[in-house]
Formats: sequence, C-alpha cells, structure tokens
Amino acid sequence: MCDAMSDTHKLHIIGGGGLAGSEAAWQAANAGLRVVLHEMRPVRKTDAHVTQSLAELVCSNSFRSDDAETNAVGLLHAELRDANSLIMKCADTHQIPAGAALAVDREGFAEAVTAALEAHANIEIQREEISEIPADWARTIIATGPLTAPALSQTLANMTGKDRLAFFDAIAPIIYHDSINMDICWSQSRYDKIGPGGNGKDYINCPMDEAQYNRFIDALLESETADFKEWETDTPYFNGCLPIEVMAARGRETLRHGPMKPRGLTNAHQPDIKPYAVVQLRQDNALGTLFNMVGFQTKLKYGNQTDVFRLIPGLEEARFARLGGLHRNTFLNSPTLLAGDLSLKTRPDIRFAGQITGVEGYVESTAIGLLAGRFAAADLLQAPMVPPPPTTAFGALLAHITVNAEAATFQPMNMNFGLMPPPETSSEAPRDDNGKKLRGKARMHARKVNRQHAYTSRARADFAPWLTASDLPRAAE
Repeated sequence: MCDAMSDTHKLHIIGGGGLAGSEAAWQAANAGLRVVLHEMRPVRKTDAHVTQSLAELVCSNSFRSDDAETNAVGLLHAELRDANSLIMKCADTHQIPAGAALAVDREGFAEAVTAALEAHANIEIQREEISEIPADWARTIIATGPLTAPALSQTLANMTGKDRLAFFDAIAPIIYHDSINMDICWSQSRYDKIGPGGNGKDYINCPMDEAQYNRFIDALLESETADFKEWETDTPYFNGCLPIEVMAARGRETLRHGPMKPRGLTNAHQPDIKPYAVVQLRQDNALGTLFNMVGFQTKLKYGNQTDVFRLIPGLEEARFARLGGLHRNTFLNSPTLLAGDLSLKTRPDIRFAGQITGVEGYVESTAIGLLAGRFAAADLLQAPMVPPPPTTAFGALLAHITVNAEAATFQPMNMNFGLMPPPETSSEAPRDDNGKKLRGKARMHARKVNRQHAYTSRARADFAPWLTASDLPRAAE
C-alpha cells in the first residue's frame, strides 16, 4: 500500500466484499487512488454467505449468457472485459461448462478475486462492520448490496429520508454429482447449444411424465415453508428470483413453462418419448462434483426440501451439499436519490454501487461497481466524469436507475435490450441464402436476430470511444 499517498485521494468502500465493491476497489486503485475496503465478514456474518472470501457467490454460479452478439447480458460481459474488469477476468479464468452461459467454479473464482485485491499495493482490506460514515472520509462508496446490516440500513434510511424498498431472494439447492442416477437422467444443453468451455452436454436433465409432474406439484404445494419474521411479513418478492413453490402456487402449469420447460431437450434413454417436464442441473464447481438445481430457489423448510426434491426422477437418492434458503434484499429508490454519477443527491461525497442501487444480477452489479469506482476516482483526481452512452449496456443500466425508471414503481432490473434506445433497422424483408423472402416464423426470427445485432453492433461501436475518453490520470504516488 502507498502510505505516502495524500489522504485527499483516499476512497473508502463499505461492503467491499461483494462483486460491486470489489470491482469498484480494483478500478479506483488502478487509477492510483488509495482504497480502504471495509468488509464486515467474518466479524459479522450474513444470512447467506458461508466463507470469508471476497466476491462469494451466494445464489447461482452462473453469470448468464455470454453471447455478445444477440444477448444484452452477453454484451455487458464484453464491455466489462474491455474495461479491464477484475470480476470478469477471474470469471473467465475459473469458467466451467454451462452451455451458452458463463458459469464459474465458486471457490476458485472468489479466491482469485480475494488474492488480487489483497495483493494490490493501493488497497487496504479492513474486516470490520461500519454502521456510521465518519465525517472525515474524503469519498465513500456504499456497496453493501441486498444484505446491508441493520445498523447501516438505519443510517442510510436516516440519510436518504426515503422509505427503502425490500424483497425476498431465495437460493437454489446444490446436489452431489455422484448421487444423481444417470440411468434416468442424461447430459444435454438445450438445443445442444455449445457455449464457452462447453460441449453441448453441459446440463444434467431429469425427465418427468405427466403423472410424476403432478405428484411433484402436489407435494410442493403441500409442504411447509420457512416462517417469516415479524418485520418480513409485508416484504414482496422480486419476480426475477421467485421461490419455486410461489411459482407453483400461481398455476399447476407455471413451472412446466418456466424452469421445468422440456423444450429443446431429447431424453437420451427414451428418444421417442417427449418429457412432460424437465428439471435441469448445472455444474457448480470446476471438479464437476456439485450441481445446482436451475431455477429451484426455495423457502421450503429443510426437511421438506429433501422429501420433495427426491420425488424428481433421478434424484431419489440425492445428497445435498447445500439446501435452499431465503434472505431479505434491500435497495434504494435510486431515481429519486441518485445523481447520474451514482452519488447521493444530498451527499455528493457518497456514492452507491451494486444491487443496492436497484440493478439485479452479478454482472449488472459488477458494472455499476466499475462505474462507481471510476466516477469516484475522477472526482478525487478532479478529472472529467464522462458517462457511458445510453446506447451501450453500461450507459443503459446507469440511465435506467438514475433517470429513466419510474420512481413510483421502481423495481430491481436485469440488463435487457429494452433499457436501450431502439436502433435503426432495415425495413427490407429478410431473405434466405438463396435470396428468397422468408415468411412466417422464419421471418419473425430473422428480424429478431437482426434487431439484436443492431443493438450490439451499435453498442460495441459506441463503447470503445467512451472507454478512451474516460481514461483517468494516475494520482501522484
């Protein structure tokens, strides 16, 4: 650490142990700032974390689609890589097969992020809980995420003068691979799609016929769920991460058209019989010894989880490395509270990053952390703060949480093309390789792909100039 560096260039990051805080620290430290990263674990535990590592992934191990040409999340991956993201660098190093998605070995990924931050000369890591923000801190980034401790939550409530919104987030179970019956299950990615590090067989699929599916739904609906604490009873769920039993309660067919849809899958043991429903398991570590249940977030009581999930064909003898769980998430009403540089409108010396700003997802949190780190560095270095264009994934996310979202109905948001200004696309009818005009579903699909390419190609063209324009001078050491 550069002790001689002026305290006027010191940046404090509260909740630096998450993805957003870790990324913010990396970006600011690389600009030459002295960064103090405050992480309360293991001094104070959370309801979801189990290790002391920074950047521990507590829900899924998937960063979702890595397709930068037709997928908005994949586009965000590409922009993060271009911006020298520590999180993406470690994710790429520790990726494991997951079809078209980017999934990581949880432990290897978290250990790599921790090691990089511990080794950085400009970063000091302090394991302590922060409940108040000292008046003499030059600049602060709050990246405590959805698991903000009660004392700091109260401080933030007093500081903002606004009611915070809250929702429940549920965690999916993880199963030992050697307890899965592969005489019933088979390995296949949906539509045999080959993704980074994969081979088209990156998921284990558990088939159900109609009778098995109905028996499973009955058991799911009849099972006991975890009790709510008094202060949790009126907290809504986030629709992007609903517990499986909540989805099932919305209709018997909901799961079969959601996480248990059978489309794009052929049972290798019975290729002539189409499954009525399919439960997918995705590799969770580099060794391939652990698999998580895709889309099976749950708040069922532990005993009920083992009984219900062992009704799934192929999982009759399943052993669980981790059962599902439930924790409360909190986030700011950012459109009313945050300026375009992620600073609090009433306290410009304080910025927010990650899920607490109302973005949802690992890469979305990382991107906002990257921007907060760069904005804070520009602020301290008295350099221009150049916002990313709204035509880029970075710019679209930033604009959504600070300007574009409707404050009265503000909810956490994943990256999607709907956050970006519509691109210009050709009105000419798409044609096949022989020059013949496409019709019906083929025409609709071609137009969809063309529109996706228009979003991503425009974003890639606009991102590079912004990256150059937003380069920061290094603080004197």
